[in-house]
Amino acid sequence: MKRLDVWKRGAIGVVCGRRSKWLVLALWLLVLLFVAPLGTKLSDAQDNDAQSWLPGSAESTQVLDISNGFRPEQIPAVVVYARPDGLTVQDRRQISEDVRQLKTLRDHGIRGAETRGPVFDRQPDPRAAQVYVPITMDAQGWQRIAPAVDSIRDQVGKGGDGLAVHITGPGGTAADSSKAFEGIDSTLLFAAMAVVIVMLLITFRSPILLFVPLLGVVVALFTAQALIYLLAKHAGLTVNGQSAGILTVLVFGAGTDYALLLVARYREELRRHEDRHEAMTLAMNRAGPAILASGATVVLSMLVLLVAEMNSTRGLGPVAAIGVAVGLLAMLTLFPALLLVFGRWIFWPAVPHLGSADPTRSGVWAHMGRRISRRPRTFWVATALALGLLSLGLIQLRAAGIPNADQFTGKPDSIVGQEVSAQYFPAGDGDPLVIVSNTAQGRQVGEAVAADPGVVTSSIGVPPGTAPVHDGKVLFEATTRAPADSTAAKDTVERVRDAVHAVPGADAKVGGGTAALLDMEKAQTHDNYLVIPLVLVVVLLVLSVLLRALVAPLLLIGTVVLSLATALGVSALAFRHVFDYAGEDVAFPLFVFVFLVALGIDYNIFLTTRIREEAIRHGTRQGVVTGLATTGAVITSAGLVLAGTFAALGTLPIVGFAEIGFAVALGVLLDTFVVRSVLVTSLFLDVGPKVWWPHRLAHEDGGHGGARPSWTGQRQEPGAPEASAGAVTSSNPGGSGTSANPGTSAHPGDSGTSGDSGTPDGDQAPGASGGPPDPEPGKPGQPPG
Repeated sequence: MKRLDVWKRGAIGVVCGRRSKWLVLALWLLVLLFVAPLGTKLSDAQDNDAQSWLPGSAESTQVLDISNGFRPEQIPAVVVYARPDGLTVQDRRQISEDVRQLKTLRDHGIRGAETRGPVFDRQPDPRAAQVYVPITMDAQGWQRIAPAVDSIRDQVGKGGDGLAVHITGPGGTAADSSKAFEGIDSTLLFAAMAVVIVMLLITFRSPILLFVPLLGVVVALFTAQALIYLLAKHAGLTVNGQSAGILTVLVFGAGTDYALLLVARYREELRRHEDRHEAMTLAMNRAGPAILASGATVVLSMLVLLVAEMNSTRGLGPVAAIGVAVGLLAMLTLFPALLLVFGRWIFWPAVPHLGSADPTRSGVWAHMGRRISRRPRTFWVATALALGLLSLGLIQLRAAGIPNADQFTGKPDSIVGQEVSAQYFPAGDGDPLVIVSNTAQGRQVGEAVAADPGVVTSSIGVPPGTAPVHDGKVLFEATTRAPADSTAAKDTVERVRDAVHAVPGADAKVGGGTAALLDMEKAQTHDNYLVIPLVLVVVLLVLSVLLRALVAPLLLIGTVVLSLATALGVSALAFRHVFDYAGEDVAFPLFVFVFLVALGIDYNIFLTTRIREEAIRHGTRQGVVTGLATTGAVITSAGLVLAGTFAALGTLPIVGFAEIGFAVALGVLLDTFVVRSVLVTSLFLDVGPKVWWPHRLAHEDGGHGGARPSWTGQRQEPGAPEASAGAVTSSNPGGSGTSANPGTSAHPGDSGTSGDSGTPDGDQAPGASGGPPDPEPGKPGQPPG
């Protein structure tokens, strides 16, 4: 622990040094010059094909691997022609000409020569026709799918004179999804930046200061994107549109939060120290460990996602962890160095001068803390009951997957075409089951598939462009009668799998779009049950080490779980009765949980470490009131910033992203305004010193029990208010450890160091009481180190 404290002091000394701060800035400038070009290439490294999302061991993934030997991985774009009162002779001529032209297409991976159709809904007097155009989905497939569908659209047109023409099927839906994700990085970047600028302007009330954390966050984002790009290109890290979008939100939200927490403590110290370098040293020493613990909690929680079965979820873990880790590093090195370079004037017009009053002592949060302290049990019981009632909305949660027709916030052409196609053709048309088996048992497997009532028997066959035999296996397709993303179609997959698996020696497997959805849902359900408990264990361990207690971490975990249930319950009600969403993705509870627990615990960490710091000097109950008063404003601001950045996900036209953004933003606001400020505060007040069990503070509370030895050589800091005789009041809410009353001291055995400083009890932090006296009024102190 002593060695760790030496490292901490040394690191703070480098960041806060009069000369070394310039070295920190120079190093970050070099990093930015190197990584900025790489960070912009992250979208080129994204892998959005099916296998980057599916669980690696799933049967549908195995079918994808096997089918690559028969044909390149491909998905069909389905062109639908429809005229309700019957296709005219001119319509049929146009369709024939379109097919002839489609067969000549080769650009953007279109396999025009393998075009099938037209297939009419009935003979004679058809009302609708379908044409199937396969598109190769290789490593560049996701980038090429939208241009490929646009090329098909240029050929077939949009219809007219009563003839409707739509492009649907897996290819059409993938193209619309690709367009929805197009520009996701810039869209989220500017949306998150706008939210951060507005919130920082409100929080800091300074038009200049807000650009310092913004600069730090942007540098952190570019650096994280560059690292992830290099790992994706050279180390096999999977990055897709989902993880890239969440990366932007995480870095902006978490990075700005850390900046707010540090600025709040720095501003406190500037009111008590003439030398800004000394003030930053104290701020880093007091707030730094809490910020570091908060960041470490997020990083470790994200890394837990590595145990997930879903490739997309597993890939998100390291991407998010890298983003938060880089953001944390930037906010603890680049950001404080920038603040020191600019000096106090950066806070204009609300410059914190030496001796100026601390507004937190008489603000709304101080008043709330005193009010709660009068009847803490009433407050926590009432709050818990209210949150519990709101969590009953969980019965409205439908986390069983979002149908294709409902995955967009609007209704693109592929969804309209899907609805039109379902009126005339089998609902599963265009997204068939794919069956592979050993050649010798191929006929038996085909008969087993045909026997299932959910399969269109006439659709069973080998698709064009597919090798008849490869490596001793055969491949054929079959269409389901139900829509490919429906529960009935998934049930058909289950039955067909059971049937073909029972064929002796066939080694048959069933894949395709419906099978992939089924496998994803099973993997996501498995991940929910595995990842959520592991994240709770990680958070509990971090809190226990940080607070050196067990009761307090358990209480905090309980409040976070209650907050999560409330956020999910209220969100489910909003999705059903306000936004009219059809359902939630199976992974929705997992993502909301990970983000809320990992990020929401930040505020509890910052509050409780401050409470512990004050409890060492004044006792737990007084420490709770003081801790809430001094952290309330900054934590509220941080919560608003984080909620706003996650709400920016709602700018994307994808229902899944909008739902995650809404639920996480709501949960963060609940954590900020209700759970942390009322529930945690009242619980700690009601339990009292026992929250620190088994630490000795549970038995030797800092504000109780016997006479305490007085400090020698102490003096009141310049500008501090006079204390009444015998009062046990600290003139330094920022936690410098000095006391306004020379006759009082910290608890025996504790040196008055910050409870969140990360130093062992009895080991003083730089600038703590008992060390060298503060400089005389108006004279700057010597820089640390």
